Amino acid sequence: MQMTSPSATTTLWRPTGPVELELVRESNWRAWPPRLPEQPIFYPVLNEDYAVRIARDWNVKHDGAGFVTRFEVESEFLSRYPVQQAGGRTILELWVPAEELDEFNAHIVGEIQVVHEFR
Repeated sequence: MQMTSPSATTTLWRPTGPVELELVRESNWRAWPPRLPEQPIFYPVLNEDYAVRIARDWNVKHDGAGFVTRFEVESEFLSRYPVQQAGGRTILELWVPAEELDEFNAHIVGEIQVVHEFR
């Protein structure tokens, strides 16, 4: 009998505001909501510190609260998105076109978890 191991996953983080977080909660912590027309790209980040900075310094100022979420995505699927360096050496993110977000969500393994909260 051959055992199949679960596919490898990559941990991603996403800084988010209260409105987006509520939509994630409504999905039972399984999916990111569709982008708005002025949001052509979904930006998960590859490093927790960077996500914390955005949630604390940007989301709190603009939304009154900021949250950092952590989630796992199948690594093989993610290989289609080159890592983008958006500033410093540790400011790394993926650029997922809005029209691919449903497919991206289908490759999330487990639940999206809130790991930090700032107000």
